[in-house]
Amino acid sequence: MIVAGLGCRTQITEEAVLAILRRAGEGLPPITHIAAPHFRHGTAALHAVAAMLQLPLLWVERRALEAVQPRCPTRSEAALRATGLASVAEGCALAVAGHGGRLLLPRMDGAGVTCAVAAGSTA
Repeated sequence: MIVAGLGCRTQITEEAVLAILRRAGEGLPPITHIAAPHFRHGTAALHAVAAMLQLPLLWVERRALEAVQPRCPTRSEAALRATGLASVAEGCALAVAGHGGRLLLPRMDGAGVTCAVAAGSTA
């Protein structure tokens, strides 16, 4: 399992999400899952991109994101102010990758979206 964890603004575009997923996937095994915070469930671009790429889109609950924060190497003060979480993309990737999951790519920034990639064995 290769999970692309995403953090984004509510009005993110499909183009921005696709662009960061392309960049994040360079030189890595193919992404098999997309993970995003449940509080962004209403973000249309996330649903559209997952459908376009035919990848499962998994929603990560706040409690799971909070639990993995100590494992996230990147802290964003802006994300902390906006969401109460210092690392959304890494948190999503690691939460879905499971206890033994590891980051293959720490958080990278795009236009209103962040992405991190983790490898794991659970779905």
